[in-house]
Formats: sequence, structure tokens, C-alpha cells
Amino acid sequence: MKISVLIADDNSFIREGMKIILSTFEEFEVLATVQDGAEAVAFCQANEVDVALLDVQMPNMSGVEAAGHITRGTRTKVLILTTFDDDRFIAEAVRNGAKGYLLKNNDPEEIRDAIRTVHNGHHVLQDVVMEKLAAGLLTERDTASSAPAEAGTHVDRTLFTARELEIMSLIAKGLSNKEVAKQAFLSEGTVANHITSILGKTGLEHRTQIAIYYLTGEGRR
Repeated sequence: MKISVLIADDNSFIREGMKIILSTFEEFEVLATVQDGAEAVAFCQANEVDVALLDVQMPNMSGVEAAGHITRGTRTKVLILTTFDDDRFIAEAVRNGAKGYLLKNNDPEEIRDAIRTVHNGHHVLQDVVMEKLAAGLLTERDTASSAPAEAGTHVDRTLFTARELEIMSLIAKGLSNKEVAKQAFLSEGTVANHITSILGKTGLEHRTQIAIYYLTGEGRR
């Protein structure tokens, strides 16, 4: 069965170009293209859509706001389309339920793989986007406070082991599981086990939210 996709972008060139790209892969069926977030929400509510590709900045309703409505009211999984100029919206999109952040300049194969990953219930956040997320959150925190606290200050340290706190800090720096394992002198399997434990203790759903929680104290349910 094909993966049904909705494309939402106010730029007709991007919108139609993405449709052409996805149409080259037999596993996808592009159900529709729309030009704003409100139309995306309405379409997902009225149709069975597997994955919605949402641009960030659109008229009537942004992709970030639309992501919240879609994930709360439908079974559709959301993958945000972005440029580097949109990195300030990453954290909010993730909190609104987006399964991932995809750069518009990716190769077609990478776009295909990202949609597959999201459709299968996993998350996509490229390392370069994670780095910008961490940098942006740190800048916001430092700007808002005359005496900024260190990352992790808002974390309830009594809840976690020293090793879990170390892994959280490395994830917040944008490191992959493989890189965390190397720096912490652990196996990737052990790192994955620690991440599972952290998710269980916090009620978070994925490692991106761990980074947000560690950097800001936000995102924990």
C-alpha cells in the first residue's frame, strides 16, 4: 500500500516541485497540494493522510500551528519543511507534535527516507538542524536572563543518574547516538537503553524532546 502524502507550501514552485519529486517514487501517492496551514488542517481532517509535509511560514496559519491541530485531531504524521531561516520555530514545531524537520534542499532520496521514517513512527531531525536548535535555545535563554544558568539547570537532577544526565547533555549538543557512545565510552545499545530510561522518567517521546527539556526545562508532560 502506498504512503499517502499531503504537501503544504505557499510557494507554488516548491509545492509542485515536491509533488514531482515524490511522484518519481512508486511508494508515494500525493493526495493534494495546498497553500496554507488552514487548508492543510482541513484536508487532513477530511481525508486519510499518512504524512503531511508542512512549510513553516504560510498565510492564514503557519505550519507550526497546523502541526498542532493535525497531530491532535488526526492520525496524520507531520514532517516540517524548512530553511535555515526558520530554525527559531524548530522547538515549537516539535512541541506541537511534528515528527521531524526536513531541509528543503535535501536530495530526493533523503526526502524519501525521511517520509518513510516518519510514516513508520520514528523521528527525523538532521544533525545540522539539531545544532541550530541547541544554539537557538541557548541564545534565547541567555538573552532572557541577566545571569543565565547553565544548560541542565532546570532539570530535576534527583530524577536521573549521573550517566543519564551526561547523555542528556550530549544529546542537547546535537550528537547522534553513535557520537554519544563514543564520547561517553559506551556501546550504542547502552546509550539506547539510557535514552529509553530518560523517556520513561520524563514522559517525553523522543530524543529531540530530551534536548529541548535539557536546554530549557520545557516539554516534560
